[in-house]
Amino acid sequence: MTETTSSSSPFANLFKSAAKIEPRETAAVLSAFFLFFFVLGSYFAVRPVRETIGSILGSDYVADLWLYTAIFSIAIIPVYGWLVAKVRRTVLLPCIYGLVAVILAIIGAMMTDKDVDKTVGAFFYVWISVLNLMLVSVFWSFLLEMFSREQTKRLFGFIAAGGTLGALVGPFTTRMLAQSIGDSGILYVGAAGFVGAIVCQRILLGLWEPVTAAPAPGQESKSKGVGGNPFAGITIVLKSPYLLSIALFVVLLSVANTILYFEQLRIVAETFPDRAARTEVFASIDFVVQSLTIVTQLFLTGRIATKLGVRSLLTFVPIAMIVGFLALAAFNVFAVFAVVFVARRWGEYAFIRPGREMLFSSMGTETKYKAKSFIDVPVYRAADYVGAQAKTAIDVVTASPAASLVIGAILAGAWASVGWFLGRKYDESKA
Repeated sequence: MTETTSSSSPFANLFKSAAKIEPRETAAVLSAFFLFFFVLGSYFAVRPVRETIGSILGSDYVADLWLYTAIFSIAIIPVYGWLVAKVRRTVLLPCIYGLVAVILAIIGAMMTDKDVDKTVGAFFYVWISVLNLMLVSVFWSFLLEMFSREQTKRLFGFIAAGGTLGALVGPFTTRMLAQSIGDSGILYVGAAGFVGAIVCQRILLGLWEPVTAAPAPGQESKSKGVGGNPFAGITIVLKSPYLLSIALFVVLLSVANTILYFEQLRIVAETFPDRAARTEVFASIDFVVQSLTIVTQLFLTGRIATKLGVRSLLTFVPIAMIVGFLALAAFNVFAVFAVVFVARRWGEYAFIRPGREMLFSSMGTETKYKAKSFIDVPVYRAADYVGAQAKTAIDVVTASPAASLVIGAILAGAWASVGWFLGRKYDESKA
């Protein structure tokens, strides 16, 4: 990234004091911060509509939709791979956010507050579930191309805080407006948020050197389609032990999270019979998690990555989860669960996610887009589905939650080992 005009506004100065942001980086970092704010803010604003639709469709029907989510997560990868191969990023990236805005608006127009068409509801539930991981993957893929390896260690934690802020503002906005504008109105709000994402993406593209600088004679702009096979992401991962290790890291993360998620459903249901009380508990947990996360991302993540290395970001959470799973196996009560659950989600958002993205910083463009999206979306969603089935089977066979929690601790140990291997390999590399 080349030098850009620095900002001396009090707002920008406050942001620079939170992380080691150099003056030439300010405009790009703030644009990325607000791009992620709009992406996650818009998603989290409409996610409650998904949960409402899920409650209308029923738990059995929604369970079937999990399988469809995994299938479509796989199916979307060659389509995305073809687009990345053929279309310039200066066109593709804003168009992705524009398409999301249009689809949200169309679904909003088709949805009434009195009734939900089952087909429309099912489409929205699956589409938004696939979209979540896909949008986040696309966002980080571009930043990996825009920022250098050294910059990712300093800046990615801070930029991630933009998404966390969006995750706080989005649900708050929905809560304030849901009664007055209904589910359809909320989807329109989400569509407007993605229009804001388009604006931020255009600003970032304008700051990106390969776009603004004229290519040398005989050379083409680096923003052109990356070329290659639409299925190249799969083959690139299968041929690389390093990328396979990242995929394994994601699988272990997903399965551990799934085990804890189902324990959440059971423990909260047993502890709080009242439905409204459960909602308040989940809201309180979300508030604590997001508050801890945004402070950590703003002030600590980048500094920890720079001073202690990426290995520290990738191993802190799984090591904590070993202790957490064993504690839950011994004391299966809500108080212990709340601490473990908050620690897991806080650590994943504040440390794991930025650390995972940094692992791709030294790789080629095709890997950053195609292989990364394959790991982030279908591998993650397939692991979700397999983990859910395995958890159910273990509980049926053992009739005790302790068994799956002990297995969770063992998997967390493997997760920590893979994280340490990946982090050490990254920290010791010179690329």
